[in-house]
Amino acid sequence: MSTEDEKLLKEAKKLPWDERLQHKNWKVRNDANIDLAALCDSITDPKDARLREFGPLFKKTVADSNAPVQEKALDALLAFQRAADADASRYAKEVCDAIVAKCLTGRPKTVEKAQAAFLLWVELEAAEVFLESMEKAVKNKVAKAVVPAIDVMFQAISEFGTKVVPPKKILKMLPELFDHPDQNVRASSKGLTLELCRWIGKEPVKSILFEKMRDTMKKELEAELANVSGIAKPTRKIRSEQEKELEEEAVAETTGANTSEEAVADVPMEIDEYDLVDPVDILTPLEKSGFWDGVKATKWSERRDAVAELTKLASAKKIAPGDFHEICRTLKKLITDVNLAVSVEATQAIGNLARGLRAHFSGNARMLLPVLLEKLKEKKPTMTEALSQTLQALHKSGCFTLIDVIEDVRVAVKNKVPLVRSLTLTWVAFCIETSNKATVLKLHKEYVPICMECLNDGTPEVRDASFSVLTAIAKMVGMKPLERSLEKLDDVRKKKLSDMIGSASETILSSAPITTSGAATSARGAADSLSMKRSAASMLSGKKPVQAAAATKKSGTSKSTAAKKTDGGSQSKTSAAPEIEDVEPTEMSLEEIEERISSIVKAETISQLKSTVWKERLEAIGMLKQEVESLTELDKSAELLIRLLCAVPGWSEKNVQVQQQVIEVITHIASTVNKFPKRCMVLCLLGISERVADIKTRAHAMKCLTAFCEAVGPGFVFDRLYKIMKEHKNPKVLSEGILWMVSAVEDFGISNLKLKDMIDFCKDIGLQSSAAATRNATIKLIGMLHKFVGPDIKGFLSDVKPALLSALDAEYEKNPFEGATVAPKRTVRVMDTSSSTSAGSSDGLPREDISAKITPTLLKNLGSPDWKVRLESIDAVNKIMEEAHKRIQPTGTVELFTALRGRLYDSNKNLVMATLSTIGGLAYAMGPSVEKSSKGILADVLKCLGDNKKHMRECTLTALDSWVAAAQLDKMVPYIIVTLGDQKTGSEGRKDLFDWLSKHVSKMGDPSEALPLLKPSASSLMDKSSEVRKAAESFMNEILKICGQEVVGRNLKDLPSPTLAIVAERLKLTTVHEGFSESVKMVTTSMSLPSKAGLKNSKHGANDRGSNVGKPVSQRGLPARASVTMVSTQDHVQSQALFNIKDSNKEERERRVLVRKFKFEEPRREQIDELKIDLFKHFREDVSLRLWNSDFKRQIDGIELLQKALPSSGKEVIELLDILLRWFVLRFCESNTTCLLKVLDFLPELFDVLKDQSYMLTEAEAAIFLPCLIEKSGHNIEKVREKMGELIKQMVNIYSLPKLLPYTLEGLRSKNNRTRIECVDIVGYFIDHHGTEVGGLMKNLPSVAALTAERDGEIRKAALNTLATAYKNLGDDVWRYVGKLSDAQRSMLDDRFKWKAREMDKRREGRPGDARAALRRSVRENGSDVAEQSGEVLSRSVAGSMISRDNFGYADAHMDRHMVPRQMPAATGPADWREALEIVALGLPEQSVEGMKVICHELTQAADPESTVLEDLIKEADRLVSCLAVMVPKTFNFSLSGASSRSCKYVLNTLMQTFQIKRLAHAVKEGTLDNLITELLLWLLDERVPLMDDGSQLLKALNVLMLKILDNAERTSSFVVLINLLRPLDPSRWPSPTPTESLAVKNQKFSDLVVKCLIKLTKVLQSTIYEVDLDRILQSIHIYLQELGMEEIRRRAGADDKPLRMVKTVLHELVKLRGTAIKGHLSMVPIDAEPQPIILAYIDLNLQTLAAARMLTPSGPMGQTHWGDAASNSPNPSTHSADAQLKQELAAVFKKIGDKQTCTIGLYELYRITQLYPKVDIFAQLQNASEAFRTYIRDGLAQVEKNAAAGRTPSSLPLSTPPPIAAIPSPKFAPSPVHTKSIGSKPDSNEDDASGETQQAFRSQGDDSRLHSTDQPTDRYQTSAGTLDALRERMKSIQAAAVGHFDGAQARPLASMNGSNMLHGGTRLDGEPQQQSNIPPMDERALSGLQARMERLKSGSMEPL
Repeated sequence: MSTEDEKLLKEAKKLPWDERLQHKNWKVRNDANIDLAALCDSITDPKDARLREFGPLFKKTVADSNAPVQEKALDALLAFQRAADADASRYAKEVCDAIVAKCLTGRPKTVEKAQAAFLLWVELEAAEVFLESMEKAVKNKVAKAVVPAIDVMFQAISEFGTKVVPPKKILKMLPELFDHPDQNVRASSKGLTLELCRWIGKEPVKSILFEKMRDTMKKELEAELANVSGIAKPTRKIRSEQEKELEEEAVAETTGANTSEEAVADVPMEIDEYDLVDPVDILTPLEKSGFWDGVKATKWSERRDAVAELTKLASAKKIAPGDFHEICRTLKKLITDVNLAVSVEATQAIGNLARGLRAHFSGNARMLLPVLLEKLKEKKPTMTEALSQTLQALHKSGCFTLIDVIEDVRVAVKNKVPLVRSLTLTWVAFCIETSNKATVLKLHKEYVPICMECLNDGTPEVRDASFSVLTAIAKMVGMKPLERSLEKLDDVRKKKLSDMIGSASETILSSAPITTSGAATSARGAADSLSMKRSAASMLSGKKPVQAAAATKKSGTSKSTAAKKTDGGSQSKTSAAPEIEDVEPTEMSLEEIEERISSIVKAETISQLKSTVWKERLEAIGMLKQEVESLTELDKSAELLIRLLCAVPGWSEKNVQVQQQVIEVITHIASTVNKFPKRCMVLCLLGISERVADIKTRAHAMKCLTAFCEAVGPGFVFDRLYKIMKEHKNPKVLSEGILWMVSAVEDFGISNLKLKDMIDFCKDIGLQSSAAATRNATIKLIGMLHKFVGPDIKGFLSDVKPALLSALDAEYEKNPFEGATVAPKRTVRVMDTSSSTSAGSSDGLPREDISAKITPTLLKNLGSPDWKVRLESIDAVNKIMEEAHKRIQPTGTVELFTALRGRLYDSNKNLVMATLSTIGGLAYAMGPSVEKSSKGILADVLKCLGDNKKHMRECTLTALDSWVAAAQLDKMVPYIIVTLGDQKTGSEGRKDLFDWLSKHVSKMGDPSEALPLLKPSASSLMDKSSEVRKAAESFMNEILKICGQEVVGRNLKDLPSPTLAIVAERLKLTTVHEGFSESVKMVTTSMSLPSKAGLKNSKHGANDRGSNVGKPVSQRGLPARASVTMVSTQDHVQSQALFNIKDSNKEERERRVLVRKFKFEEPRREQIDELKIDLFKHFREDVSLRLWNSDFKRQIDGIELLQKALPSSGKEVIELLDILLRWFVLRFCESNTTCLLKVLDFLPELFDVLKDQSYMLTEAEAAIFLPCLIEKSGHNIEKVREKMGELIKQMVNIYSLPKLLPYTLEGLRSKNNRTRIECVDIVGYFIDHHGTEVGGLMKNLPSVAALTAERDGEIRKAALNTLATAYKNLGDDVWRYVGKLSDAQRSMLDDRFKWKAREMDKRREGRPGDARAALRRSVRENGSDVAEQSGEVLSRSVAGSMISRDNFGYADAHMDRHMVPRQMPAATGPADWREALEIVALGLPEQSVEGMKVICHELTQAADPESTVLEDLIKEADRLVSCLAVMVPKTFNFSLSGASSRSCKYVLNTLMQTFQIKRLAHAVKEGTLDNLITELLLWLLDERVPLMDDGSQLLKALNVLMLKILDNAERTSSFVVLINLLRPLDPSRWPSPTPTESLAVKNQKFSDLVVKCLIKLTKVLQSTIYEVDLDRILQSIHIYLQELGMEEIRRRAGADDKPLRMVKTVLHELVKLRGTAIKGHLSMVPIDAEPQPIILAYIDLNLQTLAAARMLTPSGPMGQTHWGDAASNSPNPSTHSADAQLKQELAAVFKKIGDKQTCTIGLYELYRITQLYPKVDIFAQLQNASEAFRTYIRDGLAQVEKNAAAGRTPSSLPLSTPPPIAAIPSPKFAPSPVHTKSIGSKPDSNEDDASGETQQAFRSQGDDSRLHSTDQPTDRYQTSAGTLDALRERMKSIQAAAVGHFDGAQARPLASMNGSNMLHGGTRLDGEPQQQSNIPPMDERALSGLQARMERLKSGSMEPL
């Protein structure tokens, strides 16, 4: 640059921005734009005032006439847009207009930057302005400017989605672009259309655009639309959303809640077509049409025509709002017109108005609805159909909701005409199905009573419709709204409703995965949408988008994005021009051809070709041929040569020889070039096809056509030939052309052909020709097709004349089907992608898309109430298949199968059979795809085998035949297994199914797929029907033949022994026999010798429940005599173990047992079957056979065997307890008293064993046994009743009383009076022995009191006795708990209470309620001593192991057993907070509430600064939190048992109040904090909490409490606890695993929560670094890493383990904040251990990484980070002295003081050193420092001393910037290379700025690189003895120096080694008062690490190394 230019630029920099940017010199403007871009890049605040100044400048700069300047102006604009926020969009319009006018026709990079600017305007929420500018851009006359505009719209839609970029304006632009003369513009507009289809669906785009398109464009787009699939979602967000997302991420990291981060699904945004179209005004044309005169006419036809005109006008998609009131009033009258046609037309008009006006029609809709509902009485189908459609339209269009029209519906369902009632309810059901869940939740309370009333209607249709409404409600919101109503129904109706709801839910589940049509995108598109350089034309098939470099950050947000985008700009332009080959040749004159080809062909050759003398032409073509053959590069000139030959001599040449030569040249060109243009082939094809007709040139022409096929693919050639042959007048062209096609099909096969077009051509043209030669050629062509596609082709030719059909059959025989074995003789050089896909099926034959024919009307008619309409609809489906030649695509068939599923349950059996036939036809027509589309309809088809009519079962098997032909048997196996196990199938059905399987199993591709059928077949071998057994045996023998004995035996080995024995006998399985025990062999042999007597004895009585109630019994075919022999000969079995718990999975069994909690239900068939399997699997065979015997004597023998083994088998009995309890329930349900009494003798012994083992029943075990025990406790035999009552009382030893009470409460509601009496007595017993308040016993009192109104005197008597017992304990307080009673009941109770008081007085038991008051007094006086003296020992230590959550009661089991009434506190409440704490410590959820109220009050008072209570509370803070931590699980479990969540809220509130006071929070010990945090996190994860009363509030409270604990608890303890919790949790702390989650998944979720908590603590570590004990934290990190070990760390690093990553992050943050001083905090880490601790390697690596990033000072010349002293190798021994160490520390402090970032902290550390070591002269170390620096230190120390006296902390005190230290350090003062740079080095001021970047870089490194140094055998880690010895020696010298020289310096005691806080009140650990010095109180952790270590050494609190 010249001097003048430099001077000019320098002077210009002084000018204002607007003058610089508009300067006449382009260099000044260029320089100004560069400066402006840099300035904008440096602005970080989007509200910066300078941005407002720059905004108006860009409208002129981007329009600069100089191209380089314009490009720099765009760079500046991009920088401005990135720096600004949405406020900048005010400048968008002018800038966008300027870019459109000047930038889109510029250089490629300019265009690319302009597009980026447009997208950034969209990001800045100026989408409307962007679209307005695009409207101008696409009207540009220069096509070069239009393509980038379309591309940028495409990118905007692709990246931001249609929610940000409204598609309406784009849709208006597209029609013009479709007709644009430039092919690039047309291609780009097609790509943009496809992108719109991805976002708003295919149908809306089609309906809006297709009517404005040319046919060719429609066809091309239709083909492209087939490739659009997937889910479209935005990849880029507008600026405001980006900011919001960042805020949400920050909040999500700080909250420990398990929020719904992953709940947001990627669902495509549904756009309503209604919003995309413009409204149409219909009122004006309606006025002009004479509507008003017409509707008043007397002739019905005129009225109908007038309304029809309205219907036609109202059919517009969107109607402009207006005054339609008068029209609607007129229509209201016309609905009731005497003429039906007028009524129908008026009804349809209302429907159209509703669809077009939507919400604007709501008022009129409400007015018309009653009339429409009343009109439903009309029986004519046309009227009914019109009314149904209109009513549905009114609801779907949102004119009203069902809540709005409840009164109209109520009137309609009470109409006297049944049809009105039924159709109204049918409409209501439709409305509910199409409503959302929230709406249905609001309306179900109104509609369920209406439906329940209609269920009693006398008309079946009304009842069915009512059932439909109830089903729809249940389907939307579940069964809960119907539960109360169901109780009022009789069993028949209840069962019907349950069945309907069950089938409906299955339908919903099966059809759930269907996605909306068209709103989708391909996976490739989703990935590519991230690229800025993707063009619209890239959407077209076969075109790959130009890939841009992968960007790591979103465009528009990174400051360096603009620079990256400049690369590859030229490619963007290329990508904008689509690579679509134009197959239509353009016109080119002969002169132009000659001019362009002159370099290849001589001029005289061309002139000779024009000659009229044929010999000259022949000679010229010969020369041309030689020239062409000699050319090596034919590709460039191929098209010109073809055009030349087509022009001269041309296709009108008469000389045959010339013609032959021309064809040979063309053939040579086509076969030689690499890519033969299709337009060349189009130029030649007509002429070549005419030459085929001539016998003289036929051979040459056919060879040329074959060459064309090899060059461009036969599909394209055939398509063009169809058109030519169809229209040509010469019949020879057609016949000979078809003959060539025969040879072409034989050569190339059918893979590249569109068979549908070919078959249509053959049918419509070839076979219809009058010329016999043409017909014969066509027959040969069809015969050749038969060779490739097989006999299926006949279906497409069924309508051909019979004579031709016979000729075709003969041709088929000549060309038999060979299928895939036929290999093509020739191949295509360049695959034609547009025609390579034949027809979308494996056999090549086309399948038709019938989705358009499956109309909503057809689907609705399939569910019509009229059976004739249903039959017609089924016939219509069959007709559709026939029309499609029984070959259809799966599109749209899902809804059809859903509708047909309903017909399989039709009441008309003929319709069911017709449906089966149709389903079989559909399966055959669809082929393999039927499996996915049918959505499980096969299960419903198989259910039809349960019909008792043979014809029905035959139809089912026929349908199965069709299905297996289409989808293979292995896909049907899962459905068949279910059917074989379903008892509803019936014996005939199972027999037929086995026969069918036997026929088809041998045809399976993989016979092993049939092995799952073995087990259900084995069960059928014991079926009561001999035919089923025989068929099953036959089927199993078939499998045996195919698979062999070994495979079958292996798959049957886990069957129960009796079943296995039968299978082995029937199938003669020797391999299975070898593994049998002798007992099973005995079963087998005894079964082979049945006798008549034995068969008679084997029939069981009705009460033999244990072996024959609804299950296949192993002894069914077994003689009783044989079974006795079997048992008697099994003595040697006794040596085996009685119980087998090897493979026992108790949790899995408990999950499998479905029980209704509290309420008893009879065991179901499948439950009994499962019990039998479990019994035989886990009990010895002789015991199993006895227990599962029909003879009660054998059962008693089995119980006696168990009794003998019980004392020695406690562990095994506990593992198998659930199986035993299920078996006892069966015995309770039987009527055999002897066996029942034996069971009742055995159970107390069993419970005693469980009690001795300290075992508590699980919830599942209790739910299995207790409902039955309670229900049967009212047995009619008194002895049995007594034993059961005692058993219930004994239950409290093994099951917590609070959990037991709900079962007892359910017993009070029993229908059996004896049961209720027993339960009342039991409640009385519990009150007398356990107190009224235990476990909520008082909640049972209202239920007991209610029984005093019963008629039965015994019940009243029992209830009064129980209430008298309660009165004895509670006194007059009992009246508060008995609920509302009548006067008579109160009188009875009053009498009974007086009697009780007299009785107590006689017995000298005191007054009622005295015991309760006494307990309260004793608790006040003695704390918990009373409870301890009474035998209750309740541990208050939370630090120990928690009780297993599975068996965790609300009070300890021991406490329940020994609780006495006098222990309960009085109702008056505690007197003070100490008494309240004692009540809380008792651990009873309900009673502790009163105590927590008092504590909360005291805590509120303590928050007052003037309060004196706080000091007392601090002493008890740990005990308080410990008790509350114990209460958390108790209260939550108590609430889960059905109680109120009141106690949970009080516990959480009390904890919140505690942790809000920081001093209290700090007083909580680490162990207590550990247990509290663990409990809170576990309950946060518990799936049951949201289901509790106020569950969402409890979750929120848990979250807030957790955050409060993290904020206020002692931070060291918090860190240590959370790091410890990163380890897998003890399984006993978890509740029982739920069916959905394993323990690993739960631990993963728990770890994620802990990580979130650690993130919150780590984020604020910079401001709290001096509040934490770094030594303790590093110790916990060290322990964590050591427990993992290096191998596990490497494994987890590869798996991206969150806990490990979090620990590394904490360590990194500590190292970053403390630098090399971190090494002084390793006092609790054994750094001299071998091998060396892992944490050392990580600290080293962090130090190196941070030093490399200039975030701390490198240690030594090469970044040395050895753990020993850096100078340990020095011969000078003085380096090991304490003085040297202190000098190093002082050097580090002075370095901090010299850095303005850390000067404050440095001064404080220096101040602390001067206080601790007053003898040390620090200024002696600063001899070479500048005077200014020494003065600064002196003044700073004085200021620090003042601040310390005032109690202020370093972080809040600003100090002046320190002066620089002298450049030359003192030789006496040598700073340690470990801790500091040289004194003269410049302080690193960029530390804070680089921290985030460095941390990210550190985390991005692989873990292998992080620990690389640990893997190397270097001195640093493997041989570190020298450095560690040096450190050990150094520490000894420091200790000696401390003892010898600093005895006078009194140090404050530090935190103890176990991590507890410093004691308050200045008290030492040993109890001696602490000596106070003149040093103000300050946290010792503010010292550097080594100083803190020195203090420990000095105070003697730790041993030296």
